[in-house]
Amino acid sequence: MTDTLAADVKLIVFQLKDKEYAIPVNQVQGIEKVEHITRVPRTEKFIKGVINLRGVITPIIDLRSRFGLEEENFTDSTRVIIVSVNDLEVGFVVDLANDVIDIPVSSIEPPPDVVGVKEVEYINGVAKIGKRLLILIDLEMILGTEQFSSTRNEG
Repeated sequence: MTDTLAADVKLIVFQLKDKEYAIPVNQVQGIEKVEHITRVPRTEKFIKGVINLRGVITPIIDLRSRFGLEEENFTDSTRVIIVSVNDLEVGFVVDLANDVIDIPVSSIEPPPDVVGVKEVEYINGVAKIGKRLLILIDLEMILGTEQFSSTRNEG
């Protein structure tokens, strides 16, 4: 027997440049204002450094840089979204964290085949909600490298 009710997914919506992205709320630990980020030598450019978040050393990733977008200075709207993926807590710098929404799973489509767009490899799908187009981010793909082992606090 099939389930006749379409399940909803709760997402946190954030902005980078002029696009809206979304991640599952169950992977989000919190949304913070940007505080002092300590640079870690010899890390990838998109790893901004680490912060001390309530006693936990947390790596900070600039999603603009990770996606190959033009970097900008932080503003009053800039936020760090703290996520937990595979027992790793990481912060993502975003331009604005502006919404928590529920969307039907049926409104999520596979990512489009777009040649030459760096962020495609990090996309789980897209959701069209009214006039909004949300790009659903695959956090495991963003964090799917060994680059974070040197910034991870094992103590």
